[in-house]
Amino acid sequence: MGQHIILNGFTMATVSHLNYGLWRHPADQTHRYKDISYWTELARTLDDAGFDALFIADALGQIDVYGGRPDAALKHGIQSPLIDPLLLVSAMAAATTTLGFGITLSTTYEHPYLLARKLTTLDHLTKGRLGWNIVTSQQESAARNLGLDHQIPHDERYDRADEFMSVVYKLWLKSWEDGAVIRGQTASGEWIYTDPAKVHPIRHDGQYYRVPDGHTAEPSAQRVPVLLQAGASARGGAFAARHAEVIFIVGAGAEGTRKNVRRIREDAAREGRDPGSLRFICAAAVVVAETEEDAIRKFAEYKAFYDATGSLIHYSSMTGVDFSKNQTDEVLTYRPTEASQSVLEQFDPAISGRSWTIAEATSPAEGFGRAKTFVGTGETVADQIEQWLEESETDGLNLIQLVNPDSYKDFIRLVLPELKRRGRIKPKDGKTLRERLFPQNTSAHPAPDHPAWRC
Repeated sequence: MGQHIILNGFTMATVSHLNYGLWRHPADQTHRYKDISYWTELARTLDDAGFDALFIADALGQIDVYGGRPDAALKHGIQSPLIDPLLLVSAMAAATTTLGFGITLSTTYEHPYLLARKLTTLDHLTKGRLGWNIVTSQQESAARNLGLDHQIPHDERYDRADEFMSVVYKLWLKSWEDGAVIRGQTASGEWIYTDPAKVHPIRHDGQYYRVPDGHTAEPSAQRVPVLLQAGASARGGAFAARHAEVIFIVGAGAEGTRKNVRRIREDAAREGRDPGSLRFICAAAVVVAETEEDAIRKFAEYKAFYDATGSLIHYSSMTGVDFSKNQTDEVLTYRPTEASQSVLEQFDPAISGRSWTIAEATSPAEGFGRAKTFVGTGETVADQIEQWLEESETDGLNLIQLVNPDSYKDFIRLVLPELKRRGRIKPKDGKTLRERLFPQNTSAHPAPDHPAWRC
């Protein structure tokens, strides 16, 4: 994007995402997550402000690693209760004009034939504003309740996901030719809707999936939704380098984040892709006010509602490690699990170059959980954002809600005008999400060096 910042709203279809405990703040409206008006209001707010997308995370099981039961997550409101984000997109799309939607769906528990149809449908209904956050799912609770005895091992989940991607690429790009839909008369006068000679079976017969026939849906504006991914472990990073266009990156500070960015870019080059074409975004929280003093007071107010135990509950679920058994002043070290490996690995002293206590990693004094936090006036927050992007070599932000809707409204009122003044926000346009994020790409389809074209 050159100088333009990718700017996404970041949320989840639940009462609390990364803003642990802030559902208790009297101004917070996230308890309305069950109302469709909550989502259309949020989408319109971001759309009117010129955000690129609303990124919605998801999970498929109860949060039950901390203490070995879901009780703590239920009590503290940690990603619980939770509804399906996919069903929200149509209403939000109808209420907006340019905002994209990044929706989380798992390759482990979806079937590629069905998922391809769901995402093609939404890409049609949004007029090409759909993105797919590809996950392999990390929760043992999801495995238990979705037909498995145990979670599939970490690296095998990515092996399955590679084949899953091959199937959906074939359905989206190889099944229907351009011009297959005629909806008229041929030269001989025959009425015809679709030319059967231009619709092909994909004949996929692999290790994990067998899909012999063609796609049920005609091609959408993007054909392939924008591909987002969050893997940063060795295997997850390799998957991201092969498939992802936008990568939700993590790291212990700017240096750790930068190392992960550079590693994935190098992996992308080995995959035959232009490493400079990948875009990287980080989770961020903003506390902003008209003066520095007011911003500091607001930060202290929000911090008073922050739930440090809630952060540990979520961190346990992410990593597969039960932190209810640890003291928060213990040094955090990496240990292999079948959950997210990168979330735990980033803080290991051998990786980060310093020792982090559990409390420092999960509840830093200067922020809210794992999200990078910026505090100040509109001008100083814009300075901090630009410095972070430069030092971390990232391209944009997934902006979380601390208090909803005030956090977004404060950002839009005070920070966004300053970023626009500096030329860092792309003007609104009516293009597809892919064209908006990758203006150098002259089509709405994946770049020519993307592996989707080689399946």
